[in-house]
Amino acid sequence: MRHRKRGRHLNRNAAHRRSLFRNLSRALITHESIVTTLPKAKELRPFVEKLITLAKRANAVVAAAAGKGEAEEKKAKLQALHYRRLAMAELGPTHGTGIWNKKEELVEDPKNTSQKKSADTVLKKLFRELGPRFADRPGGYTRVLKRHERRLGDAGATAVIELLKAGEKKVQVRAKAPVAPTAPAPVAPAPAPEAPPATT
Repeated sequence: MRHRKRGRHLNRNAAHRRSLFRNLSRALITHESIVTTLPKAKELRPFVEKLITLAKRANAVVAAAAGKGEAEEKKAKLQALHYRRLAMAELGPTHGTGIWNKKEELVEDPKNTSQKKSADTVLKKLFRELGPRFADRPGGYTRVLKRHERRLGDAGATAVIELLKAGEKKVQVRAKAPVAPTAPAPVAPAPAPEAPPATT
């Protein structure tokens, strides 16, 4: 029995599983939507959401300290740097992996002001775009959608895991309106039983 042993093993040892989640999370941050197997998507969700929460906290700390003085801003930047280093530790040694577009071209850093070209990285996108995007959302930054198509080879169930768009709300089924209580219909009194005919 596997009591108190959270998570799926995915037929891998711990180091291989960690590498798998790092690779999948880098792909998800880059493309914002990937196709994988359903069990991997369900296990990837908490891994990625913890990274986004770190980015969100860093964004909130810096925003809260804005305009409160130079000492407070410096302290906030140090705290934000701490969150960035925690995310770097989770993403692994290739946290600086560049972001590639659909044409297989390296995306340049939009905030780079120097003449030297530098690539936009997964970590930069996480802290610049995704943290502020989900600033007002208390959790649930991803969506897992099951696909009809099975994986070729072992016919494993596949799913799409994607990040929510800015300001997007999860669709909820509209609740049925409660039925108004009605007064019971008046019941007519039952007719009196007829007396049997007298026989003489």
